[in-house]
Amino acid sequence: MHRILIVDNEEKLRQAIVKYARFQGYETVEAADGLEAVRLCRTQRFDLILLDVMMPRMDGVTACREIRKLCNTPVLILTARGEEYDRIAGFEAGADDYVVKPFFPHELMLRMAVILKRAHRGGAESQNVCVGGLNLSYTGRWLTVDGARVSLTGKEFDLLAYLVAHSGVVLTRQEIIESVWGSETESGTRSLDTHIKQLRRALGPYHQYIVTLRGVGYRFEEA
Repeated sequence: MHRILIVDNEEKLRQAIVKYARFQGYETVEAADGLEAVRLCRTQRFDLILLDVMMPRMDGVTACREIRKLCNTPVLILTARGEEYDRIAGFEAGADDYVVKPFFPHELMLRMAVILKRAHRGGAESQNVCVGGLNLSYTGRWLTVDGARVSLTGKEFDLLAYLVAHSGVVLTRQEIIESVWGSETESGTRSLDTHIKQLRRALGPYHQYIVTLRGVGYRFEEA
């Protein structure tokens, strides 16, 4: 059974999400603000974190950044603001996806299922892949660059794993979005380039392994 941490200062919304999540068979834990969420992540393991942006004491973006120092648990941001700046801030803090309020509970459950399925699939692989100075572990879901561990969000890991698995193959933007985000959603379309940029930063001296094909998509290849 997957354990979901639901973080939102609106109790009615929290309870509504809990109701639907439990109906889907998830075990739920609640937190009313970012500070409480970070505290829980220090002592408990979760399979997915739903994190509101606008909260007292510690906002969701800050909480996500602090949680990323503790674990790589997938984070789904819940935000009432749909501006691109807010989405990018969430992704740069380590979020894997976002849902804009108000949302349909069914849509939220589908997003959760896609993220959990993707995380499980990545963890089911057993081999490590070494490319140049990069070592990618599908089992541990970690990356090292020249022997040094590099922190990746769940979505960044999924994206890199997909690119590496298709090394040398030209991948269209639509193919990548459908495979990594689960469908050609607005979220995937608008965040792909941001994730590519963050991945290149994480790869350091090997950033050129991710090749951009303008108007088409991307290709991963060892230079």
